[in-house]
Amino acid sequence: MKSTKQKYGEDPTAIRESDHYQEEYIRQFVEKWDDLINWNKRAEGEGNFFMDVLKENGVKKVLDVATGTGYHSVRLLEAGFDVVSADGSPEMLYRAFENAKSQGQILRTVQVDWRWLNKDIHEKFDAVICLGNSFTHLFSENDRRKALAEFYSALHHDGLLILDQRNYDTILDSGYSSKHKFYYCGEDVEVQPEHVDEGLARFQYRFQDDSTYHLNMYPLRRDYSRRLMKEVGFQNIFTYGDFQETFRTEEPDFFIHVAEKEYQQQNDG
Repeated sequence: MKSTKQKYGEDPTAIRESDHYQEEYIRQFVEKWDDLINWNKRAEGEGNFFMDVLKENGVKKVLDVATGTGYHSVRLLEAGFDVVSADGSPEMLYRAFENAKSQGQILRTVQVDWRWLNKDIHEKFDAVICLGNSFTHLFSENDRRKALAEFYSALHHDGLLILDQRNYDTILDSGYSSKHKFYYCGEDVEVQPEHVDEGLARFQYRFQDDSTYHLNMYPLRRDYSRRLMKEVGFQNIFTYGDFQETFRTEEPDFFIHVAEKEYQQQNDG
């Protein structure tokens, strides 16, 4: 019997474990996820940013390691990419498969733990994408390094990693505000942090029917993420703020890192 309640114990701020995400993404929360992240509004906010980056780099085969309810996998399939869709949550993968089917697409889905990604996925890809602030589910630096190394290994020699994250720098330094323009686009959902410290960002999601859910995430700072990717072996790393090349650090809701596995002679962004 699947749990119908999230499990945090008496002190939710004590949960700082990478393995907890499966207990957070219970069926009831996953069923509401598409209210939280409205596909049409997300498309308006993102435009063709990811498709353009992938096409500019000659990408044909993509591993979506944080499929969620399937938004990016479906869009990439519609744009002609060869896509494998992976996630750690079986509830998310089921919802993604059903969402894709309703859009006339069939997903190739694999349930994986990023830390042992290549045990379950034996192909090589032109690009790995890890979107939707998903990388911040990893609370241990060892886990983050292991996951990045697995992403690196899953890529062809000239492959590309695209990884995004919330702008935790501003949340930690100045407090939280969100324009709800790009990712959290649902009109009938309130999203706000309940607790933030250097090792935990606990977000609350309240829906119109008064149902409330929570996610515990690690507040990655932008430069820390870039350093980890460099140390794992990625060469040039370009960071965008809300899909713009030029931005002031405090302005974007999200950062998107585009990391090249192969060294190319160009300016680091």
